[in-house]
This record gives sequence, structure tokens and C-alpha cells, in this order.
Amino acid sequence: MSNEPSSRDPIALFNDWMADAVRSKVGDPTAMSVATVDDAGRPAVRIVLLKAVDARGFVFYTNLGSPKAAHLRARPRAALCFHWHAIERQVRIEGDVEPVTDEEADAYFATRARLSQLGAWASKQSRPMAGYWELEKAVAAMMLKYPVGAVPRPPFWSGFRVKPESIEFWWQKPFRHHQRFIFQRGEDGAWREQWLYP
Repeated sequence: MSNEPSSRDPIALFNDWMADAVRSKVGDPTAMSVATVDDAGRPAVRIVLLKAVDARGFVFYTNLGSPKAAHLRARPRAALCFHWHAIERQVRIEGDVEPVTDEEADAYFATRARLSQLGAWASKQSRPMAGYWELEKAVAAMMLKYPVGAVPRPPFWSGFRVKPESIEFWWQKPFRHHQRFIFQRGEDGAWREQWLYP
């Protein structure tokens, strides 16, 4: 796979790099930093997992009561960063954010392991709890509520899509002669690429 920014489709190039990371057995190639700001402009960053990517953008899921969801409702914009140390590459994405559809969230939730589905119901994400036993008790209660059959998606659990306006690729080279280039989406929707000094 070439590292040249020759394709005008940065999503295809991202998918190529993701495939390289998967083949290289990077710990979890879908792990990405998600940076948001609250309504006062204070930044926050955390690691989440990429669950889908296509021409529309990059999708992740969360509890809608979480701080990240509150930030995205107040200021619907985010920055993402993938860092694959094993293959010496990084991708940065910035753009506006929109909620996924209920149909998308339902379809993804149905693919999750049952215990993960029950955990989504049990967790009051980021809120204080007395101890770990409190989470275990809540999961047990959900197991009794949904002992068999499909587990429905909680109404407070869904996803967000980061609609990229810029996608920057960085490839480490010796002596800090890194290869770095950015794709930026114009008002006409077309991508334009530009080399950057490292």
C-alpha cells in the first residue's frame, strides 16, 4: 500500500491503513481518542472504539448520559486520533458531529455480546457508585429482567457520527523526516490534499 496521497478518497486510504494495522496485530486498531469541549469550552479526551466508517463519517457508541454525549449536544464537534505505534502511523480527523439513526443504533446493539448488552442497561456511565458490587448487582438485575431472548437497546444508549472536514495522515520516518499530508473537504464536498511539513 502506497503512502502517497494519490487517492482523492481519504476514507479509502484510512481503510487501507486500518487494514495494515489489523494485519500488524496492533493491540486494538479501532481504539481512538475522542476530544470534545463542554459548554464552557473546557476540553476533555478519552479512548473509545470505532464501530463503523464510510463516506458519511466515523461512528462510535456511548451512554447518552455520559459527559461526552453532553459535550456533543452542547457543541456538536469533535476531533479523533488513531495512533498505531507498531506501524508508526497516525490519523487525525476533525468535523461536526451528528447522532446516528435509531435504526443504526438498534442494528449495532444487536451485534453486541449479551453481557455487553446487559452492561449497557446496568451502567450509569461516569456517575459515582458506592463500589464495584453496585455494578455487579445492577447487571444481575438485568439478567433477571432479560433471562432469554433478545435484549432491546436502552433508550439512553446510542451513537454519534463524526462527519470529517479534515483527515490528516502521518507516517513516521527516520531523522524526523516524517511524511504528513492532509485532506480537507471544500464547500463543494470535494476533498483536496496538501503535504505538510512534519
